[in-house]
Amino acid sequence: MPALETTPKIRSRMSGQRSRDTDIEIALRKTLHAAGLRYRVHRRPLKGVRREADILFGPARVAVFVDGCFWHGCPEHATWPKNNALFWREKIEKNRARDRDTDARLAEAGWASVRVWEHEDATEAAKRIATLVRERRAG
Repeated sequence: MPALETTPKIRSRMSGQRSRDTDIEIALRKTLHAAGLRYRVHRRPLKGVRREADILFGPARVAVFVDGCFWHGCPEHATWPKNNALFWREKIEKNRARDRDTDARLAEAGWASVRVWEHEDATEAAKRIATLVRERRAG
């Protein structure tokens, strides 16, 4: 069955999706900052690897990625579009594979990666991150 064309309305909506400074990302950063943690935003943890963490704790070697439910195939909220179904399934599966590869590369280099879904509560996610950062700083 041939792929269906994407409508201009859908194309516009998809291209308008922000990849940085999303609501959950900003809420997470504010909560972490209020907890006294300092971090870098949108940095590459590993030289030579074109993967950018949303929040980076350099000395503790913790990289935080805020994943969108659609784009990363959330097991709880993922949906498979009917238009251009093959294209979108391949795109989302590639994103998932890249996420697994990123986590493995970071682990090999001594980093911890934390994945936060866009639907998660920012306060709960921040607690999880803060605990990990403090544990790794303590040694």
